[in-house]
Amino acid sequence: MLATVSSASLTGVRGHPVTVEVHVSQGLPSFTVVGLPDTSCREARDRVRAAVLSSGLEWPQTRITVNLAPSGVPKVGAGLDLAIAVGVLRAGGQLGDGDTEGFAFIGELGLDGSVRNVIGTLPLVAAARRPIVAVAPANHAEAALVPGVDVRSAPTLRAMVDALRAVEYWPQPPPAPIPPAPAPLDELAQVKGQPLARRAVEIAAAGGHHLLMVGPPGGGKSMLARSLVGLLPSLTPEEALDVMTVHSAAGLQLAPGALIERPPFRAPHHTASTVALVGGGSRALRPGEISCAHAGVLFLDELGEFPASVLDALRQPLEDGVVRIARAYGATTLPARVLLVAAMNPCPCGDAGVAGSSCRCSEGTRQRYLRRVSGPLLDRFDLRVHVDRPPASALFSSEATEPTAAVVERVAQARSIAAARGVARNADLAMSDLDTLAPLAPTARRVLEIAMDRGRLTARGVHRVRRVARTIADLAGTEGPVDECHVAGALATRIDVGTSATGLVA
Repeated sequence: MLATVSSASLTGVRGHPVTVEVHVSQGLPSFTVVGLPDTSCREARDRVRAAVLSSGLEWPQTRITVNLAPSGVPKVGAGLDLAIAVGVLRAGGQLGDGDTEGFAFIGELGLDGSVRNVIGTLPLVAAARRPIVAVAPANHAEAALVPGVDVRSAPTLRAMVDALRAVEYWPQPPPAPIPPAPAPLDELAQVKGQPLARRAVEIAAAGGHHLLMVGPPGGGKSMLARSLVGLLPSLTPEEALDVMTVHSAAGLQLAPGALIERPPFRAPHHTASTVALVGGGSRALRPGEISCAHAGVLFLDELGEFPASVLDALRQPLEDGVVRIARAYGATTLPARVLLVAAMNPCPCGDAGVAGSSCRCSEGTRQRYLRRVSGPLLDRFDLRVHVDRPPASALFSSEATEPTAAVVERVAQARSIAAARGVARNADLAMSDLDTLAPLAPTARRVLEIAMDRGRLTARGVHRVRRVARTIADLAGTEGPVDECHVAGALATRIDVGTSATGLVA
């Protein structure tokens, strides 16, 4: 007898529908799973059999063949357990065809028959393409975020079978957990004595420009980075759904009941591997930190401590806004449109160029430290500023600095101007559109020509400076061509990471 049950499997951050075909025939008792299953899928034969018997149901003492269609797509994870068990029960005559009409099943089974949660429920339910989806109780709130889907859940396989037979009612879903209070954002007013760095943070938020801060410890680089996310506009519903899909596929906890509004902020440790930062893996292609920060901020503190190979893996995702991963077992594309903010010391000891301090690093040590960040990666930072330790007079001053709320208004205004051009942020302006949307005044063009003649800018750097200058003009409410003041302001926030005693060349 043949039975088919709908489910879904995960590749990267996207689910794809899977049809579980179960065939029961005469022959020696056996259980075979085919259709490119990974190890966890193949192990389903032992979990499913134990779960069915523990639930007081009958296991067919025949030859059982399970095909996971389409057979050319790899299947990863234990989320197909529940669909396989329902398929076996249908093929064995313990469930009727009408009992599962319109259903899809997503969940892992325990040996005692319990239905357990799986990673990536949100994209899996969206990919199942069925009006009713049965999941584990722990995944009910997450699955309910998918519009147009009737979500059912039961704590055990036996309870789910009784509900499908209409012997019992479907159990009530568990109460949605109370979402944790969002972490408080750092207030920009707490940063004192850093006018240029504060200005760079505002420009980065308004135009979506990548920002690098270089300076000794204690200058406020981390505080500036954490305060930046509070300047960004709230996520649109489409962005929020994309972010929650990525977080679900990565196994991160989602706030129940509603789409998130705040852009994500991710700050991986400098010991993170290439796979942890960019994503990938051998068979289960999981999203990395850059994808988890999609539509938000990726903060790399202690940039000089990251391995050079890990940092260079970011170059293509920063340029394209996606991560394309190809393995012998499969391929996927992960979203990675982030605002990259990085902070680093001028040398390993951090005291190079600090007044009153003596750097303990040799010239060769400083050179090796700075070379960890390659030139092509540095060229992708639109903004590069030096953040020195603030003077004591600034720290103990009673003069109030501009709060986050005031900066948010200017950022929102600049973003609305960019939206009128057809882009979400000026960093997304195409090179071919710069002459139309960011035209240069003759004096501004001359400033850029001088910078190029001195070897300070590459061709890519010129385009990035023009985008930053356009953002500066938008923040000032200036329409028309970009003038020399805007270009000079963009160049002032673009220091060169070089090889001087401080590691910086203006």
